[in-house]
Amino acid sequence: MFYSSKGAAIGGYDTVAYFTAGKAQRGRSDIAVMWKGAMWLFSNRRNRDIFEANPRAYAPQYGGYCAYAMSKGRALGTDPESWKIVDGKLYLIHNRTNMKVWVRNPPQYIVLSDGNWPEALGH
Repeated sequence: MFYSSKGAAIGGYDTVAYFTAGKAQRGRSDIAVMWKGAMWLFSNRRNRDIFEANPRAYAPQYGGYCAYAMSKGRALGTDPESWKIVDGKLYLIHNRTNMKVWVRNPPQYIVLSDGNWPEALGH
C-alpha cells in the first residue's frame, strides 16, 4: 500500500521523472497506472512505460511515506518537492524543514527507517 494524496501516489507527481529529469514533475491523469493500490501519474508515456517495466526501481521507499518520520517510527505524508535519491532509491520527506535535517545524514536515517518499516503503519 502506498501513501496517496490528491487521489494519486506522490500527490500526482511522476516518480520516474525524479530519476530521469532530476526534478519533481507533475504527472497527467490521462497517463496513469494502477499499482499496489495507488494510481501513479506520469508526465509522458515513456516514463509510464519505464515504470511499468520495473515499478519497484522507481517507487519511493517506505510506501511513499516520509523517510524522516519513518526513522522515528511514524508514518507521515510527504511533499513531492522534498525528495532525494540515495543509492538509486527515491526518498520523500514531509516538508522542507524535515528535509534540511534528513539530508545531514541520510545513511543514518535510512537505517533507522528500514528498521521501522512497515511496522510504523500499524500492520
